[in-house]
Amino acid sequence: MGSAVERTDEHVREYLIYRGFTSTLKHLDSEIKTDKEKGFRVDKIIDQLQHFIQNFDLFGLKEYWLYLDRRLFCRLEDVYRPTVNKLRTSLFRYYVINTIQRTQEFFQKQALELQGQVEWREWFILPFIPNPEQNPTFLPYFSRQWADTFLVSLHNFLSVLFQCMHILHGFDAEVQKMTSLTEENEQLRQMLFALQTESRDQREGDEMVHHKLPAYVQNMDRLGDTELDLVSSQRAVSTSTTPSRNFFSTFLPQGRRTPGKPPQVTTGSSPSQVTVSRKEPPTNQVKAKKKGETGEMDLTAENPSEPPDCTSSSSRSCRGGTEGGGLSAEQPFIKLSQEEYGEHHSSIMHCRVDCSGRRVASLDVDGVVKVWSFNPIMQTKATIMSNSPLLSLEWAAKPDRLLLLGSGVGTVRLYDTDTKKNLYEMNIDETHPRILSLACSPSGSSFVCSAAALSRSGSVESVPRLPIPVSGQLLLWDTKTVKQQLQFSLEPEPVAINCTAFNHNGNLLVTGAADGVIRLFDMQRYESVMSWRAHNGEVYSVEFSYDENTVLSIGEDGKFIQWNIHRCGVKQSEQLLPQDATGPFVLSGYSGYKQVQVPRGRLFAFDSEGHHVLTCSSSGGLIYRLTSGEPALESVLLLGGHKAPVVTVDWCSALDCGTCLTASMDGKIKLSTLLAQKT
Repeated sequence: MGSAVERTDEHVREYLIYRGFTSTLKHLDSEIKTDKEKGFRVDKIIDQLQHFIQNFDLFGLKEYWLYLDRRLFCRLEDVYRPTVNKLRTSLFRYYVINTIQRTQEFFQKQALELQGQVEWREWFILPFIPNPEQNPTFLPYFSRQWADTFLVSLHNFLSVLFQCMHILHGFDAEVQKMTSLTEENEQLRQMLFALQTESRDQREGDEMVHHKLPAYVQNMDRLGDTELDLVSSQRAVSTSTTPSRNFFSTFLPQGRRTPGKPPQVTTGSSPSQVTVSRKEPPTNQVKAKKKGETGEMDLTAENPSEPPDCTSSSSRSCRGGTEGGGLSAEQPFIKLSQEEYGEHHSSIMHCRVDCSGRRVASLDVDGVVKVWSFNPIMQTKATIMSNSPLLSLEWAAKPDRLLLLGSGVGTVRLYDTDTKKNLYEMNIDETHPRILSLACSPSGSSFVCSAAALSRSGSVESVPRLPIPVSGQLLLWDTKTVKQQLQFSLEPEPVAINCTAFNHNGNLLVTGAADGVIRLFDMQRYESVMSWRAHNGEVYSVEFSYDENTVLSIGEDGKFIQWNIHRCGVKQSEQLLPQDATGPFVLSGYSGYKQVQVPRGRLFAFDSEGHHVLTCSSSGGLIYRLTSGEPALESVLLLGGHKAPVVTVDWCSALDCGTCLTASMDGKIKLSTLLAQKT
């Protein structure tokens, strides 16, 4: 806001000089010098308030605060009036503490106004205490820490206020757009030069052209003959542990068939020891060859025996990618740029891109939601504040401008990001007030809501969580009628569901719960078709794979596991991840203070073809290649850029260049733009 005002003033000044309006220019400069709003510069306003305090100008301090109240604060909603009053009280206390020798003058002038206020009742004795800095009542106010905390609080309040005013927003957006386009042109020139150099080098040898499926194929059903062969081969080995084919046949496509060989299955002494190995990669990982090339090539990566160790972020190296350590020799992505969104002032809980890839919604632990765009420029579209704590968010599928917000008091709000208005607020359940997870069906006609009871401490959110999972419900709501359709049965007992995800057409729903169990629901019959204990501890994040033959999950035990949904409880791969990828996340502060945050948002996300997965780390996002052997993950690229642990990620592939979103505990969100290399 302040920079936009300064640029506008400069343009007006240049216009007046060009027109020869010298007298008008003088009046403009004089009024700018006496501008009480200081060009919407928060630091200048704070300096002015401190100037009045240091010069013992009580009258000037009162007049300036009254001006800010008439000009700015009175336009706020009534819910923010207590905050303004608290800041005003703290400002006067700050004046009293800094002018202790003139306290009698202060109370004489302010007695009529303050004597009826409860928060000032004890302060009238201050002038008569010999050493007030040693009195237990006033001791905290003489500390530097209290003064700094008050000034930072006032600074943050004014900053958020000015961000929501949208003054000169259009002009500022145009200036940012011009700057962004200039930087983008320079990046594209450098990228073009690099690609031309790479192209000349590749002409000297054989090369393979990556075959990207067209959009209309990607949007079709993803289960093909490969899945049918998998079910058939597993039936031949063990029919006792294989689910009925009739259930999955309702989700299979009829028009698309993809070539592929059935995997080889070896069985152990129990179903949990069954391992699935493929001699060829899945069909969606096959890479086409240029015209004229013959023969076959093994595209599967070597599987070193040692799992990757990614706990060290400074070395940017992970064992398991190449021999002798280091990242994978074949870089599947080029990081074109990395931008930062820094409008949050506390740790992020959720950060999600909408279906179109045009908007991002981010939620921090203070309950502030920011809706913003990053293409072509980074720009805040809306700021949502709530009286009650917010715990979850989800974009609606149709229309994609709607945002679902789950609170800690048993309500879900439907918010229109275009009109910046609440469309409806649904009362879910008073006995289970914590809305932990929201998932909107791809059809846009309904959404799933996970509601949980309060913890034993009675707080909305306790860290760390209790070892005994609290009670919960899984509900289905109709988005058109805004009514509850049904409540899912959770066996063996009602438990809090931490994470939910639909498959591509909304026929299947997978959930991860606080009891460590993954449940798979048939959304045509609205019942659970299978469930299995997946993790020792809570399930933090769960997603369908790209081909939807498997489910991948991250749990409290630090394991990243791939599950075969055609054989209940059978692992296809398992890998232990470092704590900075799975949580709980820890941010160390001054004097040994530690901030601990339990995972709430998505802990991993896939690229557009399901070959690579983005996870959290202590210094930024970390991209792995999914392999068909052991280890299951091969580290290929560390995005970096963060100074605090990353707590949630998302991968937007709706645009030509993929954009990775990584959000951290210091409130910073990084947007890393990647270009997939054709190998």
